[in-house]
Amino acid sequence: MAWEVAWALVLGFALSGIVQAWVPRSRIERALGGRGPREIALATGLGAASSSCSYAAIAIAKSMFAKGASFASAMTFQFASTNLVFELGIVIWVFIGWQFTLAELVGGLILIALMWLGLRLFVARRLEDEARRHAEAAEAGHQHVSAGAARLSVAQRLASVEAWSDVAHNFRSDWEMLWREIISGFAIAGFISLLPKDVFNSLFITDASRPVRLLENVIVGPIVAILSFVCSVGNAPLAAVLWAGGISFSGVLGFIYADLIIIPIVIAYSKYYGRGLTARLVAIMFAAAVLAALTVDGIFGATGLVPSERPSIDSIASRGISWNYTTFLNIVFLAVAAVLVSLTLRRGAKDPVCGMTVDRNAGKPTSVHAGHTYYFCSGACKARFDAEPERYVDASGRMGVPLEHAGRPIE
Repeated sequence: MAWEVAWALVLGFALSGIVQAWVPRSRIERALGGRGPREIALATGLGAASSSCSYAAIAIAKSMFAKGASFASAMTFQFASTNLVFELGIVIWVFIGWQFTLAELVGGLILIALMWLGLRLFVARRLEDEARRHAEAAEAGHQHVSAGAARLSVAQRLASVEAWSDVAHNFRSDWEMLWREIISGFAIAGFISLLPKDVFNSLFITDASRPVRLLENVIVGPIVAILSFVCSVGNAPLAAVLWAGGISFSGVLGFIYADLIIIPIVIAYSKYYGRGLTARLVAIMFAAAVLAALTVDGIFGATGLVPSERPSIDSIASRGISWNYTTFLNIVFLAVAAVLVSLTLRRGAKDPVCGMTVDRNAGKPTSVHAGHTYYFCSGACKARFDAEPERYVDASGRMGVPLEHAGRPIE
């Protein structure tokens, strides 16, 4: 399964890295202070062109909210940046067909509209102001490389090694934050694919009348997503196995739409916004996922777009590796990945706290300890390092950059 979608992941992360590096976030934040249709539409477009990592998406949304974006705009950006991104659509298409990719796009827009309506109805300005103060006090999360190349023309960016280096650092950062999710998704899907079909029949109703089956599947789908701890692109292989196992079209969609309410992310919401707003936010997101899945199921059912055939679980989980177009695409895009990663070696330094690769020329927080400069993805990692530097480095200062090399490429 991993071999089938490797090229799609590289392509998606590369496109996401270009947008993150070349579109300044400050411009985004200034434009999203309101909670009206204009701001929501703008947040949707910007989110769809941004990060695909769920954990990065919630950190960016929190940062935008703390800096003045409305809560509705920040959540819209967050939803769009995980449900409407390139790589997720490509991976879903490869695994279970273009109908599901189209459903992900249509449902993502419906999901955002329902979420916006829910926030307008159930989150008062007072609660939003309290959450903003909470977000301002929360620790900063991992930040992507800023858009230093935004002042260049498109032609200049395409010809600039520095501009592509910005893209490369975002590409590598996304992989470093998401690789556990992706591996977990494939591993869980692999184990589930070995289960007998009776397991799916006991978990999801597959032989009842359509209304009963539809309602039960669309509610259980998001619950399975929440308990699986897998989100973002890691959802796709597991969704494919569930579809092959007999869950309804709406159940698969509900499972995919619930990627932002898994348990670790809900805990992060509580830290960012407080328990009161988190409880309402999770309830709104769950309801929006269920209603969006039902709506898309109805639209696609009426237009004949619901797939009539299901692959077998073996055809998904036991695909052989052979010389075909997938092999060719993997060779090309793995070469692209190698080039991008090599660009990060020119200016890269490892954050000694979280292990993230940081661009030394991106104005990130730094600390000097024992004659070495250390670079951090965020102020939170810097604060943890400053409190206990010996915990994160050995006596030789192996994780740091010697002072005479700080700020310059290491040949």
